[in-house]
Amino acid sequence: MPAPAVVKRSNNHLVPRPNEGVWPGLATPAHSAARARIAESLFRGAVKNLPVRVVFPGGERLGAGGPDSPVMRIVRPAAFFHRLGCNSKIGFGESYMVGDWTTTNLADLLTPFAAKLSTLIPPVLQRIGRRFAEARQPKEEVNTVEGSRENIHRHYDLSNDLFSIFLDETMSYSSAWFADGSDDLVDAQHRKIDGILDMAGVTEGKHVLEIGTGWGGLAVRAAQRGARVTTLTISAEQAVLAEERIEAAGLSDRVQVLLRDYREAQGSYDAVVSVEMIEAVGVAYWPTFFAALDRLLKPGGKVGLQAITMPHDRMLVSQNDYTWISKYIFPGGVIPSVAAVEQNLADHTGLRVAERRSLGPDYARTLAHWREHFLGRWEDVAALGFDETFRRMWEFYLAYCEAGFRVGYLDVHQFSLARR
Repeated sequence: MPAPAVVKRSNNHLVPRPNEGVWPGLATPAHSAARARIAESLFRGAVKNLPVRVVFPGGERLGAGGPDSPVMRIVRPAAFFHRLGCNSKIGFGESYMVGDWTTTNLADLLTPFAAKLSTLIPPVLQRIGRRFAEARQPKEEVNTVEGSRENIHRHYDLSNDLFSIFLDETMSYSSAWFADGSDDLVDAQHRKIDGILDMAGVTEGKHVLEIGTGWGGLAVRAAQRGARVTTLTISAEQAVLAEERIEAAGLSDRVQVLLRDYREAQGSYDAVVSVEMIEAVGVAYWPTFFAALDRLLKPGGKVGLQAITMPHDRMLVSQNDYTWISKYIFPGGVIPSVAAVEQNLADHTGLRVAERRSLGPDYARTLAHWREHFLGRWEDVAALGFDETFRRMWEFYLAYCEAGFRVGYLDVHQFSLARR
């Protein structure tokens, strides 16, 4: 498969674009027409019982939704079904990016689809699709040390200014943990960070290793507790802003930011923390990642690990898929299951899960906040050089993930890991 088409933005970073060969109005091969007909038949069968309303240009309507149900308007049916026929796991999102279909509330529309995601396509056709799928993970996206740096660069180095527009003041790009009766995102992010630091036993005088710096929010909070922090990132953009934020907090003497892969980490630490970084590791490197946690942790220490998860059976089915999220948002990313975490700990470490909590509904709320901020400040995003296709791509990403957490197809867990 050819590499995804990209367009260079004014901030000198590359953002993937839908392949030009499937843009509306272009000629399609004969076999693609047959695939499009099959895709249309499957789509019609899948949506007829969903609580949505699908509206075609001529007025035809599908779906079991009532007057208050979300509406999906198919603007260009031929292009839409062609994309689905080329690759359903990528084409559905691509078709939204270029305007083949639209809706007034994307998250509400995607939620019924997410609830039926495992049954929308019959199992036999899923197996056939995986066997003959055109989209495969490019070799350069495999999470070697160099591959991981490039994968992270494509997402996290888009623009610090972009992320600052839709994240809260803590610059936390991970699930918050809301207190009962509160919808304050800043408070919820502090609560999340404190929760994972508590699970790792981070207190005054401890030396903490953080794998995945982000923009420094957790490192600052740990240092404010009196800990000394060594934090690792492979995002050059994040490292620069994290150091600025740490200096502004007056904590540069307590926090060291290293541009370093977890596989290159050295030393021995009282506690190790990692928040939503494991999703970028890749199945083949899970043993290496967990072994690194074990190697870097002092006797008697604890690990605080926050990870997006999915049901184990779905993980086994999807772990080798190349999806829209893989192509456009998180190249090389794979979401583990709780069982996969536990099995890797048992097979490759002397650690065990001592405590865990689920924050899945909190992630849906977090994503809703991000999506509202992103869309509400679109003019500021556009001023950075991002275009309308990027807006629809980012909106689809945030809404698609929100829908997954709403219905439990996705979850997120905080784990406390201790020696067996």
